Amino acid sequence: MTRLLLLLASSLLSTAVHAQSVYKCVDAGKTSYSDRPCPAGSSKPLPPPPVGISPADTMGPQGGDARTLLALEKARIAREKAAGQEAKAEARQARVAHARRQKCDKMRLRHKWAEEDLARTVHGPKHEAARLKARRQLEALAVECPA
Repeated sequence: MTRLLLLLASSLLSTAVHAQSVYKCVDAGKTSYSDRPCPAGSSKPLPPPPVGISPADTMGPQGGDARTLLALEKARIAREKAAGQEAKAEARQARVAHARRQKCDKMRLRHKWAEEDLARTVHGPKHEAARLKARRQLEALAVECPA
């Protein structure tokens, strides 16, 4: 039983040994954290984390490894770049679709005008020319704008 108590006491002391002082420094509006007091003397020691929490847990998901932080930053930049490229592609597709709608609307309007010209003409050579123009406008509209 004493061995168990001794083991338990030593494990509690070992966690307390790992806990180091952390100082919060505020210099020109910028906040930084360090294991040493600030050079300006305006450091504020922070309390250690509660017992049972490892220092790696207090550093967040990155674990404080510089390579891991760099890899995460590169991944974030790559995601932002990909999102920007997707946004550009979507904008380009929207411009193309808008231009196509405008072209189809213009062709429908020309066909409507050709039909009106056909209705106004009486039989004769002008009527045949207007009928031919209306038919060609309809064919062009069917080819360019099938829907």
